[in-house]
Amino acid sequence: MTSAVTSDTSVRPGYGQLLRTPGALGFVLPGFAARLPFGMLTISILLLVQHTTGSYGSAGIVAAVTGISMALSAPLMGIFTDRFGQSAVLLPVVLAHAVAVTGLAALALLDAPLLALAAAAVPTGASVPQVGPMVRARWAAKLEGSPLLPTAAAFESVTDEFTFVVGPVLATALCTGVHPAAGLVTEATLTLLGGLLFAARRAGQPKVHAPSPTGEKRAFALSFPGLRVLIFAFLGIGAVFGGMQVSLAAFSAEIGNPGANGLLYGVFAAGNMISGIAMGAVAWKIGPRRRLILGYIGLTAAASVLWAANSMILLGALGLVVGLFIAPALITGYTMVEQLVPANARTEAFTWLTGSIAFGQAIAVILAGRLTDAHGSSFGFLVPMGATALALTTLLVLRAKLAPKAPSRIVNASAQETAPAAPAKPQVTERVTIPAEVRTTARATDAPASRNRVNERGIGHRVPVTVD
Repeated sequence: MTSAVTSDTSVRPGYGQLLRTPGALGFVLPGFAARLPFGMLTISILLLVQHTTGSYGSAGIVAAVTGISMALSAPLMGIFTDRFGQSAVLLPVVLAHAVAVTGLAALALLDAPLLALAAAAVPTGASVPQVGPMVRARWAAKLEGSPLLPTAAAFESVTDEFTFVVGPVLATALCTGVHPAAGLVTEATLTLLGGLLFAARRAGQPKVHAPSPTGEKRAFALSFPGLRVLIFAFLGIGAVFGGMQVSLAAFSAEIGNPGANGLLYGVFAAGNMISGIAMGAVAWKIGPRRRLILGYIGLTAAASVLWAANSMILLGALGLVVGLFIAPALITGYTMVEQLVPANARTEAFTWLTGSIAFGQAIAVILAGRLTDAHGSSFGFLVPMGATALALTTLLVLRAKLAPKAPSRIVNASAQETAPAAPAKPQVTERVTIPAEVRTTARATDAPASRNRVNERGIGHRVPVTVD
């Protein structure tokens, strides 16, 4: 049963208030520039390799290797970021990514064998900079305990989806209208420039968590069961992205209009962006666990009918509905990290979620590519349906793991190790006589006071409190 305990707030949380947070624009704008090219990567690889090999299956394998490599390297990048800081990790990574993407594009144009392309895809994926998790970690550090934190998660999801609206459309236009490799070349250039710009903005970076002077091991994000459940949920979301990319491209080719791929995927991503904006503007009174499950039920139902679309208009409409249901699950999952994982492992936690999306996308690209080559685009759409159904089943079975821990259970380990022990205060027992009329007044006001909870974490105003 879900109950909400709320009180009036002096200012309603919203995007305007969020962006007025001191120092926010200093990392939001460079962060957007740094992750814009991420939306171009997979579709650019698919279109280039399909052009040079003539096979969606081969293109899917190369794109999948890229995604799997990114998924495996992302948590390690997050651990290094928590340990050494964002700029120290980001600078060498963006340089390596530019070199790796250039090498992959050159091999594809030289008609290198599939094995060589797959080998080149490994460093391409492993060097994808984790700018999105870094921006989310900055928000979490700046807004810890604030009612604006869900709004920040919604804002970041909208920003991500905007890149996935612009990225595929831009990549498709470049690959089909300029040169098959133009998408990858542009992605590498923008990643390098945007990454350097974001790394230069050191203000607002989360505190670096040094090793414990006592030698005590830090808690890794994956050791928290709630995060492991979220990873399964995000795998399903990644499968939707991957299955849609391959199947929409194949569908557009089948109807004789390859350029429609960017438009169809843009409509799908626009649905996600629209619902993301709405998510951040609503003051929710139901708990995040229930929001996640309800959103996932809608996503599974919408993905289950994609295979039946037989026209561009119908597929666009169904894609829009699928996109509308992604944001509630995605935003809620990212918001729950603050409740489930301590501050000194949150960048790692965000990279696990980002990596699981990439891994789910990679597996979906392989499966959808094989099914599309053999049976057509309709069979490729079966991949999002099956993946979301499996993820939803996992969520329902393990939903108890998503219950937020008590504040005393989720603590910053580094703070525990370095904070000096507070001196013990002597206990003084004093007998106080309270007049009868005061006792009567206290009893009368006791119940209403219990309904208004004040934020205990230093924000200084009352906020909605939801118990799931």
